[in-house]
Amino acid sequence: MQKIAVIGTGYVGLVTASCLADMGNRVICVDNDRKKLENLKKGIIPIYEPGLEELIIKNRKLKRIFFVNSIREAAKESDIIFICVGTPTQADGGADLSAVEKVASEIARAMNGYKVIVGKSTVPAETGDRIKRTIEMIKRGKNNFDVVSNPEFLREGSAIHDTMYPDRIVIGVESKRAEEVMRKLYRPIKAPIVVTNIPTAEIIKHACNSFLSTKISFINAIANICELVGADVEKVAEAMGLDKRIGRQFLNAGAGFGGYCFPKDLDAFIHLAEKKGYDFELLKSVRKINNDQKKLLMKKTEDALWIVKNKNVGVLGLSFKPHTDDIRNSVSIEMIKILQHAGAKIKAYDPKAMQKSKAELAKVTFCKSPYDAAKNSDCLMILTEWEEFYKLDLQKVKKLLRQPIIIDGRNIFDPVKMKKLGFVYKCIGRC
Repeated sequence: MQKIAVIGTGYVGLVTASCLADMGNRVICVDNDRKKLENLKKGIIPIYEPGLEELIIKNRKLKRIFFVNSIREAAKESDIIFICVGTPTQADGGADLSAVEKVASEIARAMNGYKVIVGKSTVPAETGDRIKRTIEMIKRGKNNFDVVSNPEFLREGSAIHDTMYPDRIVIGVESKRAEEVMRKLYRPIKAPIVVTNIPTAEIIKHACNSFLSTKISFINAIANICELVGADVEKVAEAMGLDKRIGRQFLNAGAGFGGYCFPKDLDAFIHLAEKKGYDFELLKSVRKINNDQKKLLMKKTEDALWIVKNKNVGVLGLSFKPHTDDIRNSVSIEMIKILQHAGAKIKAYDPKAMQKSKAELAKVTFCKSPYDAAKNSDCLMILTEWEEFYKLDLQKVKKLLRQPIIIDGRNIFDPVKMKKLGFVYKCIGRC
C-alpha cells in the first residue's frame, strides 16, 4: 500500500484518486473548497462520471480515500503527491500555471522526507523544471525529492475505464529511484509503460490531443467539401477508417470539438511553439476549422429558418460530449449564445448537464424532455450525441414542431429517411 496525496478534486483528481484507492492505496484528496469536501465525505459527487460515485463510496467505507483542505497535512502524510489542479488558458493562449506554482510552494514547505511529486495536470513543456526549481528554493533542510511527469489520457464519460485499462502509461523521470516508485505504483495495471525524460512526457500529452483535434478538423474540412460536390462524408470516413494506418476513431464530422482539454491544449501547444520561435501553422488551421464549424451551423440555421430573430429554437444536448455533465467549451453553449445574439429564443434539454448550464446561460427555457424542447419550436438543433436522441420518435417530434426543421450538428440521423419523413434536415457533409 502506497501513501498518496492528490491535490485538486476536479475530473482528473477525483478519478485518479478513486482509482488509486481502489488499487489498495491510501489516498488523501485535497481541495480548498470546503463545501465540496463536505459533500464528498457524504458521497455527494460534484461531477457526473459513470461509476465514480460508487467507487468513492466504496473506498470511503474501506477507509482508503480521505478528503481534507490542507495541502501541508496531505503532503506530510504522503510519499507520492499528485498535482491535479486546473491549468486554464490565458488571454495569450498560454496555460495559467499559477495554481501549479502555489501547490509546489505548499509542498516545499511541508517536506519531511523523500517525496515523489507527480505532475498529472496537462502542462506545457518545461513545467516540471519550474516545479523542481520552486521546491528547491523554498524547502528547508536536506529532504530529497523527485519531480515526475505522468500525463493523463482519460476521456470524460469513460474515465475510470481509461485509468484502469489505459493504452499506455507515460512516465517522465530524472532518476531511477522515481522510476521504480512509479513502476511499483502502477504494477496492478497491465499496460505498456513508456519511460522518458520530463519534457518528452509533457510534449507527449500535447502531441496526442493536438493530433486528435487535427483528425476532427480534417474530417470536418472534408465534410464541407462533400457538401459542395454531393458526396457523403460518412462513407468517406468509413472507407478511411478501414485503412489501418488511419483508423476510424475521431473521424466523425459534426459541429466540432469542445471540452476542457482539446481547445486548451491546442492553444497551449501553439503558444509554446511561438515562444520557442516555431510557427505551428498546422495547429492554427485546426483551430480555425473548428471555430468555423459554428459559423457553418449558424448559416444552415439561417438558410432553413430565413429569419432567426424571435424564432423558437429547441436545442438537444448541452454537455460538450455524451456521458458527462461538463459544459466547458461546449459547442452547444457557444451556439446558444450565437443564436441568442441573433434574436432567437432558446429551449434546451440535456440528460445530465442542465444544472451546470443554468449557471452559464441566461434567458433559456430548460425542458424536461427532448419533446418539450421540440414543442412549438421553429426548428430543433442537435448538438450532443446522447444515446436517447438516436431513439427519438421522429413522427412525434414532427407534430410538436411548428416547422419540420432539424439542424443536426452530430449526424445522428439518415438524411434520406429524414426527407422521406418530411423534414427539412440539415446535417454535416451529407446530402
